[in-house]
Amino acid sequence: MMCEVMPTINEGDSVSSQRGTQNGTDAESNFEQLMVNMLDERDKLLESLRETQETLIQSQSKLQDVLHDRDVLQRQLNSALPQVNDTHLRKVHKKKSTDRRV
Repeated sequence: MMCEVMPTINEGDSVSSQRGTQNGTDAESNFEQLMVNMLDERDKLLESLRETQETLIQSQSKLQDVLHDRDVLQRQLNSALPQVNDTHLRKVHKKKSTDRRV
């Protein structure tokens, strides 16, 4: 059976301890930058959400106005249609009467 022997690590080595400190600082710096980027992205998304909500509110308001206008026009049309139908029926009836006489 063979055993692998790991190299010894000298705890007093100033070069490797500086590298470890530098790597830790780099990692911390990278982490801080990641957090800043995430917060910036969150702010952008929240602003976009606010704008989209405002647009939705405006669109809903316009829709209500259009629905109201449609209802008003529909009532006007419904009140005018019986008069139009009566007028056309009279004309058709008159025409039939004159056609029979000829």
